[in-house]
Amino acid sequence: MDLVAQQLEKRYSEREVVRGVSFTLHPGEIVGLLGPNGAGKSTTVGMLYGLVIPTAGTVRLGPYDVRSQGREARQHMGVVSQENNLDPDFNVLGNLLTFARYYRLEGHEARLRAEKLLAQVGLLERSKDSTEALSGGMKRRLVLARALISDPSVVFLDEPTTGLDPDARQDFWRLVAELRAAGRGVVLTTHYMDEAERLCDRLLLMKNGEVVGEGEPEAVIAREVGREVAEVEGIDPAQLVHLANQAGSWTRPFGGGTLVVLPSDGDTLWQAIVDLAPTRLTRRRANLEDVFLRLTGDRL
Repeated sequence: MDLVAQQLEKRYSEREVVRGVSFTLHPGEIVGLLGPNGAGKSTTVGMLYGLVIPTAGTVRLGPYDVRSQGREARQHMGVVSQENNLDPDFNVLGNLLTFARYYRLEGHEARLRAEKLLAQVGLLERSKDSTEALSGGMKRRLVLARALISDPSVVFLDEPTTGLDPDARQDFWRLVAELRAAGRGVVLTTHYMDEAERLCDRLLLMKNGEVVGEGEPEAVIAREVGREVAEVEGIDPAQLVHLANQAGSWTRPFGGGTLVVLPSDGDTLWQAIVDLAPTRLTRRRANLEDVFLRLTGDRL
């Protein structure tokens, strides 16, 4: 089932936190919402699965309107929130069995489904353990298993790997890729550029509640930035702006220095920067953070 959001807006009194967000998520697709804190990502996701009531706009999942037919729509949704919110009164398996009751799954069917999911996320051997005995990465995998207990069509992942070490993040990425391979639609919010580039088929770049750019990760980078950039320190930014303008390029403040985008024939501009003898100079492949810097003037 497609998930379709049209002109979503959310205001709290006079404060507008989301405005004009529209997109469609197809089965077997991962759409990433990317932006800094306060960009409106979590509010948007909350409206998509019915936790937050929109001030304006609509969300539909297949034939269901998420606002007026929330119970029916949420039967086909799974949510991994930023918090683990596991129940410490139940062991690993018990957390899944308890949650299954919300979907009227009980007895043998519920146990079979729970054990299958625990095997899928690599926790079957820990089924009798307390949730407090799990590592951070294991808890995130258990929360994902819980979100899949109803066999949802769409899964929402809100900052799912925040705080995880690199190995745990890699494990979680593998599971997310399996969701796509199984034909589930996935909405992902993240701060991590590598996560967005690796997992997402399409991106919505958000700033101050609005979508300021969208498209496939590589296409967005190529369109908004190009192939390569230089990070420069120890040079007057005005000199770099002048050189960039001559080359038909652009610059932005970046950390303690300046980001200079190298055009397709970037060797000439690069050599001109080298000749200025900067205290630090790095040439690298353009990435999504560079895109965001150009579109918003801010780093993620």
